[in-house]
Amino acid sequence: MDIGRLRTLREFADRGSVTAAAKALHCTPSAVSQQLRALQSDVGLALTEPAGRGLRLTDAGRALVARADDVLAALDRAESELDTYRSAPRGRVRMAIFQSAGLMLLPGLLSRTAEFEGLDVIVRDVDMTPPEVPGLVADYDIVVAHRDEHAPSLGSERLETRHLLREPLDVALPAGHRLAKKRRIELAELADERWISVNAGFPVDDILQSLIIRTGVRPQVVQRINDFRITERLVAAGHGIALLPRYTMDTRRGSGLVCRPLAGIKAARHVEAVYRLGASSRPAVAKVLDALADEVAALTGERDPSGAPARS
Repeated sequence: MDIGRLRTLREFADRGSVTAAAKALHCTPSAVSQQLRALQSDVGLALTEPAGRGLRLTDAGRALVARADDVLAALDRAESELDTYRSAPRGRVRMAIFQSAGLMLLPGLLSRTAEFEGLDVIVRDVDMTPPEVPGLVADYDIVVAHRDEHAPSLGSERLETRHLLREPLDVALPAGHRLAKKRRIELAELADERWISVNAGFPVDDILQSLIIRTGVRPQVVQRINDFRITERLVAAGHGIALLPRYTMDTRRGSGLVCRPLAGIKAARHVEAVYRLGASSRPAVAKVLDALADEVAALTGERDPSGAPARS
């Protein structure tokens, strides 16, 4: 089977349409359709079937995609063996990262990777929800994503994950708030507060919704802001309270904020690096993953004890 045709099939599987696959491969939809038909001819089985105005994979197509991942991962490993003859990791690593993790990790990460000549890390900040992560992995070597503590890992049969940290979510209060002097806050004490949350579908809002289910206390959400720096300013100005990540919240003297943990409730988000099966065999990708873990450890003291990727 032709490797290029297998890559075309994988792009179609990742993106869900011929048009999207063509855009990713920088060719025409007609060329993608020809590649898929040629691959079907190679294997003697129908790999796609009509679905409305488009196409979808057949059972045979899905099975071949899984094997295509193995083949392409083997090629990545072969390329990585050649890379071992070089004195240091080289090449471009494309990374997507959500904004608050970028605020926390990017300055140190880029300083660490700058020490390796020939290693070029290109970063884009992306406001992502967990369901959007697999699509982003089609475009990036590493996606730094977050999820609710009670949600399953973002790994799958085709994706590996590396745990970076568990970041507690604390209640952010204005410095003069009636509860600011307490060490821990009971959720019932916040029943009448005005909340500033994030857009629905993002992990922090998922946690706030799970608190409703577990406690019966329904918070009054008055604003939905995805930029935590804006939320911090709004809280400091007395426009509401919020759940904010502990390590990225600005609680320096003069910020106008205090953070307090919730009593009796574990509220946190998990931050994971997500990448294609076999991608970590590339020395450049492995070096960036290690640098992410080192930066997390330096900032928080938290590290994945195994340092190994997880699949689920």
